[in-house]
Amino acid sequence: MKALIKIGGSLLDDPAARHDIARQIARVAELGWHITVVHGGGKQMTRFLEERGIKSNFVRGLRVTTEETIDAVLKVLAGSVNTQLVSALGLAGVKAVGLTGIDSGLAVAEQLDPDLGFVGRVTSSDSHLLRTLTAAGYVPVVACVAGGAQGEVFNVNGDSMAVAVASNWYVDRLVFLTDVPGVLDANKSIMPLLTISGCSDLIATGIATGGMQAKLNAAIEAVEHGVREVRIVKGSDPDIVTRAFGNEEIGTRIVGETVS
Repeated sequence: MKALIKIGGSLLDDPAARHDIARQIARVAELGWHITVVHGGGKQMTRFLEERGIKSNFVRGLRVTTEETIDAVLKVLAGSVNTQLVSALGLAGVKAVGLTGIDSGLAVAEQLDPDLGFVGRVTSSDSHLLRTLTAAGYVPVVACVAGGAQGEVFNVNGDSMAVAVASNWYVDRLVFLTDVPGVLDANKSIMPLLTISGCSDLIATGIATGGMQAKLNAAIEAVEHGVREVRIVKGSDPDIVTRAFGNEEIGTRIVGETVS
């Protein structure tokens, strides 16, 4: 069984939370799951840039990435954030390996929009490296940085990176650790199960907007491209990773039209 866990940068900013998530991932790996982790680091990036007097500009929720900013992306996302998570996993007993999408063509991207600078859209993903590492008992930890066909370096949205990698690797479960406990209906109640059409209805009726709309669009894309199920859960909830891989009904599970 294969799983990809996407962790937002905010969850990794606190050392206690980072080590707690690492211990949970270790327990899931002990159950026999082959795991890859994809992580962001937007909060850390903003702080790094502010400390150097560089203002962060966003367009449609995406960080405008100049040459100066892409250098910070490499230092923070591929550097400190990735290394700190790999270190926490190692302490928890996991054989973790820090990567970016540039490694072995794991994520190849093209420029998304000239106005955004070096922000990329993943166009292809080669999962051979993931198969090799996970078969040998390693847990790849991938920062959201992709390479271009002409040697460019691109900053990539974390959810988009997770979907591209999970789809190509054909995972059984893609887990988004978010800041919400699941997908809410019109009455603000958590919806434990959604199909692709159910996700589309929530978007079309305006119930799901903003960040949740983006998450649902990512989930739809993942399931349509071979991911068996997507889980949206609140990353700060107690023991959330372990529970997301247990029999407990937690957060929202998104599947294809045939419910299994």
